[in-house]
Amino acid sequence: MMASMKAIIFDCDGTLADTMPLHYLAWCDTMRRYGVDFAEDRFYALGGVPTTTIATQLLAEAGVDADGAAVAHEKELAYMTHLARVRPHPAVLPIVRAARGKVPMAVATGSERWIAEKTLAHLDMLDWFDAIVCAEDVTHPKPAPDIFLEAARRLSVEPNDCVVYEDSVPGFEAAAAAGMRCVDVHTLGA
Repeated sequence: MMASMKAIIFDCDGTLADTMPLHYLAWCDTMRRYGVDFAEDRFYALGGVPTTTIATQLLAEAGVDADGAAVAHEKELAYMTHLARVRPHPAVLPIVRAARGKVPMAVATGSERWIAEKTLAHLDMLDWFDAIVCAEDVTHPKPAPDIFLEAARRLSVEPNDCVVYEDSVPGFEAAAAAGMRCVDVHTLGA
């Protein structure tokens, strides 16, 4: 597939980095302080949605009067306590290594830049990408196509010439809406 593409766009959490269980642990620890339950299946269904959006939604549904942005920041700080345990996704790492320096690559993540950059730096991948597009860089998060379209723009490549590697339904939907081919990392062998 690499020969037929002009650019590769990777999601970060759950795709480049095996972080999803650690993010869920951080969510549970944070939301428990507010008396809010966050079911694991719902967490995975919201993959790629910005943390502040999720926190605001969960708090509103539970009738808890708290600032979503502040709670999201608490959650991200809780995640950072687990950063040393983050590993690269074993099936995606060889793809990134093989493409590095040969094909323009970007990261398109629903995470805030400071979290994405710390995660990528921990994995020694921060300088592997030509562009990193984060939650604060677009108005509409996944499943809207904005983040992938912005990544293609920054790579100076047409959207239909990009392949996206993703792990979540909102990400798959965003890639399709952007007119990009998408690889579900769950289908890759490690």
